[in-house]
Amino acid sequence: MPRYDTVSFLSDFGTDDEFVGVVKSVIRNLAPQVTVIDLTHGIPPFDVKAGGLALARASQYLAPGVVLGVVDPGVGTDRRAVAIEVAGGDGVFVGPDNGVLASGVAMVGGADRAVALTNPDYQLAAAGATFAARDVFAPAAAHLANGVPFDELGEAVDVNSLLPGVLPVMERVGDEVKAEVLWVDRFGNAQLNLGVDDLEGFGEVVTVRFGAGVRRARVVPAYGDIPRGEIGLVVDSYGLLAISLDRQSAFVELGLDVAPPRWCWRFCWARSSSPRPSNSCSSRGDPGFAGRLPSPAVGRHRVRPETSGFGTRPRR
Repeated sequence: MPRYDTVSFLSDFGTDDEFVGVVKSVIRNLAPQVTVIDLTHGIPPFDVKAGGLALARASQYLAPGVVLGVVDPGVGTDRRAVAIEVAGGDGVFVGPDNGVLASGVAMVGGADRAVALTNPDYQLAAAGATFAARDVFAPAAAHLANGVPFDELGEAVDVNSLLPGVLPVMERVGDEVKAEVLWVDRFGNAQLNLGVDDLEGFGEVVTVRFGAGVRRARVVPAYGDIPRGEIGLVVDSYGLLAISLDRQSAFVELGLDVAPPRWCWRFCWARSSSPRPSNSCSSRGDPGFAGRLPSPAVGRHRVRPETSGFGTRPRR
């Protein structure tokens, strides 16, 4: 009897090649009742961190079902392929055990149990091992949707052995708050690992230092409230502050689209009256998702999100 009717699919495959279409066709062949939702296939190639962040942003809003997350630079190696059950069975995350699934899992309450995808009965035979999304992950997602028992897919895995997502955390030192860009959307808004509460006591106008640049920024509620010629700090739809401009790309305006890579830029805030120049910032790895998204849970806590997604429908 079918159990899930939705597979939400994220990858770094892009759309120039046939990879996405083939994966979706495998799922369709095995589970024709399933709707596949394309979250995005525009994750930068091999960027596990970016894939994990995208799943973290999206996961609490996804329909119950299977989440297929594939950013897999270690494909064909001894990295584990896993399925992770969440929300009391309302959902399963399927993908490589390289950290890409970790933050999304944390955002919906943590892992209930996990298996390694080792049972060949639920995989496609293949000449090579470089397309696990087609041969391992897509069949696993489809068979789970069809009602195959979770533990039939392979051997049990201790959820505490799953690789975590490592993300930067903000740091406050004296009159400065140090933060990093987590994500840049297609409009050029640069989301930071910083909530509005982190700037408590700094006032409406702050000094922003990034690389060799120094600018003043104003905390505003909407893009249209950013004064012409100024930078805005806007609380975005995920509850984090984003460096923004009104109808312009802050990412381009600030020159953040050149080396070093965008994920490595560091921003420092100081009170606008602070006289001390400083361009140095630091970050620490965060083993869970303490990257400041508004969350019902981090790590492996069992707290249910108050959204329309996982954990909000009656148990089967």
